[in-house]
Amino acid sequence: MLAAIGVIVLAERSAEHLPFAIATLFLSAAAISFLVGDFDRAMLLAGVLAAAITAASTIKHDHSALKLTVTDVPLMFAGTVPFFVSQYPRAVLAVLTGTAAFILVVIATLTHGAGPSVPLDVRVFLFSVTLVCVAMAFRLSGGGIAFQRITAQRRCFYSTFMASLIDPHSWRQAGGLALSDIANDPLPLMAAVPARTIDYPDIIVIQHESIFDPRILGLPIEPTVEAFLSPGNGLHGILNVDIFGGGSWQSEFSLLTGLSSASFGSKAYYLFKQGAGRFHNSLPHALAALGYRTMLASSCRRSFLSYDEFYRSIGIGERIFADDFPPPFDVRQFETTNSDAIFLEAAFAAHTKAIAADPAPRFLYALTNFNHGPHTRSLAAPGQFERERAFAVSSLPDAQYAEYYARLAETASTWKRLKRELTTNFPKRPMLIVHYGDHQPVLAKRIDRQLKLPADPRRAFRTFYAIESLNTGPDRLAPGPGADLDIAFLGTIALQQAGLPLDPIFATRASLLEHCRDTYFASPSERKRRFHRTLVDLGMIDIGPSLQRGRYVPTPTK
Repeated sequence: MLAAIGVIVLAERSAEHLPFAIATLFLSAAAISFLVGDFDRAMLLAGVLAAAITAASTIKHDHSALKLTVTDVPLMFAGTVPFFVSQYPRAVLAVLTGTAAFILVVIATLTHGAGPSVPLDVRVFLFSVTLVCVAMAFRLSGGGIAFQRITAQRRCFYSTFMASLIDPHSWRQAGGLALSDIANDPLPLMAAVPARTIDYPDIIVIQHESIFDPRILGLPIEPTVEAFLSPGNGLHGILNVDIFGGGSWQSEFSLLTGLSSASFGSKAYYLFKQGAGRFHNSLPHALAALGYRTMLASSCRRSFLSYDEFYRSIGIGERIFADDFPPPFDVRQFETTNSDAIFLEAAFAAHTKAIAADPAPRFLYALTNFNHGPHTRSLAAPGQFERERAFAVSSLPDAQYAEYYARLAETASTWKRLKRELTTNFPKRPMLIVHYGDHQPVLAKRIDRQLKLPADPRRAFRTFYAIESLNTGPDRLAPGPGADLDIAFLGTIALQQAGLPLDPIFATRASLLEHCRDTYFASPSERKRRFHRTLVDLGMIDIGPSLQRGRYVPTPTK
């Protein structure tokens, strides 16, 4: 019993939810006693189970900056196992080794750890008592919402998982979607905001895979990289995202819909599959209503997740994937490195070809994949960017960080060249370019530990954004450092900086900036919660078990 409690204390690393953790430990022991018939083995197995949960949660936290919850279990059946095997073989080996050890310990306990048999009525009584204690401790700890607030903190590993196990919000609405931050009363929409220009610019949004600003971790950068992350003629700042280490589509979802993927709880990972056809107000929808032609250029193959169907459903008319680009682009050769130099050149070639055929303003959303981990492989162009690699090593003697920085330097160099070509080839065509990092790579945790930075659970969720204006007057975009932003607001900011009109929904979303500031899901704003109710009531978000086809379409303002 003392050993099991010791495991819980080590797993929690905090006294905040320790009573709940100990109560759930005894509840699990009481439940296991129904199977084994004695308390000796029941308590041993409960302690072993707690240790296994803690180990699994620690590994997940190291690779995603979030602790393990019961809703993560279905991800093993969502096609993620092959990805983890290829990307993080050491972590997978650790999990397999731990699983084998867990099985052996369980077998040994069942075989050799038997104690005196306990009458069934005693076991029923103790189970009832511990169940009441768990309910009381869960209520006193603040319920499920209290554990959701600390999912990024490196403590309470066991209690967080057990809280998710008994929280009804983890299991509800299997057939539809559920917003966790929604009020009962709707928020009246604001009046539409008129355009500030009659010359609508092309809008190019680039999502840079796993790129963040090294200065977040206190590391220096060179001028070329600085011009990429913080362009002198553009607006730039820190971007707060919902994910770490992977799940790029959740950042894509937030930027395009103006919502946080975290609001959908256990369905966040599945939004592209289960959300297709459920979101009827998006950045592409708004731009299409203004006469824009919309295009996606993805570095993934068309078969990845449910990309094609989801993007079609939110208003992107033309969708080009890595296996769609014409020669000389070779998808198999490209996938050996996922080079931004190769992909962005192909994406911009498709974009400029479309411009030549149609003078209408265009929206391009380009998704890169170059800087994804692991960074143990050298993917940066061989023989190039060695000076940048040496600069990184002088800042932090870590070969993986040197590889990350070399890839970042290659991306920055590629963007500098493409921006010059856009300005030269289309001098009279106004453009607004937004580029940002979707999440930090797992490598960032390694750097954090090496530098021994002060604890900050939100640091792992900060990347960068930069907005640049080409071929426009000086009054179109105010350059310089901008406010920290949540990614859910970045699409709205792009519309504002382009001088485009805002329909009542986007105008209302823009008004939430002062209430939510640099957070969206984590913001306690009641206006945000009421805004979500409005979106549901208007049919902008279909959350029911079956899709509802009725929808409100805002009138564009010229």
